[in-house]
Amino acid sequence: MIALLLQAAEVPAMPVDWSALAPIPYLAPPKVTPELSGFVATEITAGRCAIAKPTDGHYVVRVDVATLIGPDGTVRRAVPHAIACPTVEQYAAGLVTGFARGNLPMRPGATDAWYRATIVFEWNA
Repeated sequence: MIALLLQAAEVPAMPVDWSALAPIPYLAPPKVTPELSGFVATEITAGRCAIAKPTDGHYVVRVDVATLIGPDGTVRRAVPHAIACPTVEQYAAGLVTGFARGNLPMRPGATDAWYRATIVFEWNA
């Protein structure tokens, strides 16, 4: 029990200025496929998101995700930035976690650190 409390005390606070965060250090950059963007398109088409239709019909939806990474290369937390669409925000956080699995460098001796991942969903309406 004491070990868990000490671990929780060591977690760095989530930064306020996400633009100052270093990009997540993927070993191999992930690719957002049309199938992954399809979920976002469905959410917007169904009216579950407050995202306006672009005049040219080409949607670009960006979601920043603050990601706490441990020295062993695992994601400890993934917190999406609000874009007025909770389902897409959580979807992006889940994708970041999945993209990171086995795809981050080990940092022996380092402490947990915050990084920023940006997921970009694109499609034509």
